Amino acid sequence: GCGAMGQLGIDSMAVPPIVAYGSDHLKDLVVRAVASGKKHISLAISEPTAGSDVSNIKCTAEKRPDGGYIVSGEKKWITGGLWADWFTLACRTGGSGPGGISLLLLDKNFKGINVRKMQTQASSSHNTSFVTLEDVEVPAQNLIGKEGRGFKYLMLNFNHERFVIATGATRSARVCFEEALLWSTTRRTFGKKLVEHQIIRYKLAEMARLIETLQDSLERVAFQFSNGVPDSELGGQCALLKVQASKTFEYVAREASQIFGGSSIVREGKGKIVERLYREVRASAIPGGSEEILLDFVIRQAVAKM
Repeated sequence: GCGAMGQLGIDSMAVPPIVAYGSDHLKDLVVRAVASGKKHISLAISEPTAGSDVSNIKCTAEKRPDGGYIVSGEKKWITGGLWADWFTLACRTGGSGPGGISLLLLDKNFKGINVRKMQTQASSSHNTSFVTLEDVEVPAQNLIGKEGRGFKYLMLNFNHERFVIATGATRSARVCFEEALLWSTTRRTFGKKLVEHQIIRYKLAEMARLIETLQDSLERVAFQFSNGVPDSELGGQCALLKVQASKTFEYVAREASQIFGGSSIVREGKGKIVERLYREVRASAIPGGSEEILLDFVIRQAVAKM
């Protein structure tokens, strides 16, 4: 159910850097196994002191005489970490800042890797994990692309991640609307159905307006992806799309809760779906770049092009 679909989404975010920049060895090792569903892979980027601030990650990969690496550090909020067979890991192979970041492929069975589940606000049918890396030996052939290019690879990969998150948020918003609409046609208050109250019709109309507008934006970006528009030209659009999706989801979940009333604050009965989805709003608004970070990014990018 939700957990399996969630992992498929994470697989689709963690594999692209290998497809785009990985060696034939890494592609042969990972891509077919993940695409067939036999194995899974997670992104390991965020750390206790570096969430949206990716360029300041501290996880280090020290070069060994044989060209391999010794990796040490911590990764936090890693979605699907317990299910993953591999990690697409961001680490520091060079100096400070974005130029010192590289990507490595880590097998979860490598000695020195410990993964534990973190309890989250939203559904736990999937898993968010904390990954500890203690002197993990990684062979040189597990470098994804070139040293020092990891930050650039991630920035381009974020477009797909944000699109996937926006797609999920759009569907969740629509489910909230559908549940609220159905409830409003059966629940009676003050002698008539909820939908016969003008204020309820207004709420439903606003929800529909925002969802359909979001759907149009989603399909526009999807069309550009499918027609080969390069990632370098889609950063701003994907950032705005994700923000619009999470804000729409939050508004619709709130209004659906208002329509359900007390039924939306208990985990049973007619409102249990809306109650659950409302707890998942922040999981759309923060991962993949928070709303504030993304809005700032969009304007900084626009100004830089002037």
